[in-house]
Amino acid sequence: MGQNTAITARCLIGGSWREGTGAEITRRSPYNDELVTSVRAASHAEADEAVAAARAARRAWAATPALARAKALHRAGDLLHERRDELARLMTREMGKTLTESYEDVEYAVDDLKMAGEDALRLLGQFVQGTSSDTQDPKRVLVQNVPVGVVGLATPWNFPVAIPCELLGPALACGNTIVWKPSEITPGSGHLLAEVLAEAFPPGVVNVLHGRGDVGGHLVTHPHVDMFGFVGSTATGEAIARSAGVKKLLLELGGNGPVVVMEDANIDAAAEATVYSAYYAGGQVCTATERVLVHDSVHDRFVARVVELSKAVTGGDPLDEATTMGPMCFAGSFAKTREHIDDAVAKGAQIVFGGGFDGLYHEPTVLTGVTSDMVIAQDETFGPVVPIMHFSSQEEAIELANETDYGLQGAVFTSSMPTAWRMAEAIECGTVHVNGTTNHWELLAPFGGMKKSGIGRILGVASPSSFTNQKQITFDMGH
Repeated sequence: MGQNTAITARCLIGGSWREGTGAEITRRSPYNDELVTSVRAASHAEADEAVAAARAARRAWAATPALARAKALHRAGDLLHERRDELARLMTREMGKTLTESYEDVEYAVDDLKMAGEDALRLLGQFVQGTSSDTQDPKRVLVQNVPVGVVGLATPWNFPVAIPCELLGPALACGNTIVWKPSEITPGSGHLLAEVLAEAFPPGVVNVLHGRGDVGGHLVTHPHVDMFGFVGSTATGEAIARSAGVKKLLLELGGNGPVVVMEDANIDAAAEATVYSAYYAGGQVCTATERVLVHDSVHDRFVARVVELSKAVTGGDPLDEATTMGPMCFAGSFAKTREHIDDAVAKGAQIVFGGGFDGLYHEPTVLTGVTSDMVIAQDETFGPVVPIMHFSSQEEAIELANETDYGLQGAVFTSSMPTAWRMAEAIECGTVHVNGTTNHWELLAPFGGMKKSGIGRILGVASPSSFTNQKQITFDMGH
């Protein structure tokens, strides 16, 4: 494939590459509008075929020895690493984030797949002492972690390779088969990852369907899809939860992560972490800085440092290594960011830096005077904005940090261990970082949210339990 050649993505059903029979979907570069990818959506009938293929393959894959599953996952990781240049460049053209950020996406995915391979070797059960009253022949009880079966997945455009691998890897490691719908905004990235998976796994174990939300919705309600995993907006996640019935769900949804800067914080460190997580991938990350709560006594100094760092951001062609922030991914995301900024300004916030735009490129923007009645303080903006609020006491900071419906990631900056401990315990988020950016997640630790930020956990020790069911087998030794 030439460096800027448009590609045609296809569906993968039962080991065969297929053109969908639905509507054509095209993806153009958010930087220069050139055609990047085209694909035809799968029909519901084709989705049914993919589910049938996964269902037919599930028993053989579940019975495959753990070591063989681990080797397949390691092979997938190696194949993905070999294609990192091709994939990173395509991802940048489709999504708009910088080439450096796209390489990080790919390498993160490589680690996800290989770590899942290790998990396959450590999927252990338990032997539980029976409680029979017969002391001579009590029951023996075995508890196993068994595959759920056919797992449907729908993943977002902002990390079009890393996030799918966070889900695909452990699901496959546990012996499940997959029907995956990549985002229609990054179908080319999904197609290249699908090529890697098709080479590493037996036919039918991984099936890939392109399309819009109706394809994912069909999988949610499909009677032979045993579990559904989704990463994306809270609104879509709530719709999935309403439709899924008693199906097992894993939902990693939106965030409005608070960053709390206490009066004794290292201001340089807090400002650097804030700017990094606000502007990484154009702020289009669920763990991005969304609200910064700053103590009155250090407010002006913090704002000045954030503005200084924001001035150093370099926009432009995301394929140019000198560019540090590319355009926003698509018009809908851009429009939401503009609506949040306009609402904040109308209600009294001040733009102290940035605020301009050119096409889909939005300048890094710093807002002060943000208050709780503004949409930007309550909803997920998903754009390159630093909205700054102020507080005067620890109790007020906790109240502000917890006032939204979200609870994914938060951070607190302080030089006091007792303050750090109290704040970390009080902030209602799945993860609270002390003196570190919100835009970070540990591969070896469970990741997920509280409140409307999701259901369940991915990564680390949480992965096997997320993609298995516990099964009890008892032996009556008296018979």
